Amino acid sequence: MNPIRIAKSWMNYRRTVAELGSLSNHALSDIGITRYDIRNIAARSFR
Repeated sequence: MNPIRIAKSWMNYRRTVAELGSLSNHALSDIGITRYDIRNIAARSFR
């Protein structure tokens, strides 16, 4: 991976964590995830 792609992937990871982290537990439950799942879901965008 080149450095630019790594940086873009990292930014997507951080954005995903921030956006999901800003949701309430109820909203997360509505979409079928828990707070524990957030980093794993965001990590998929980092690959």
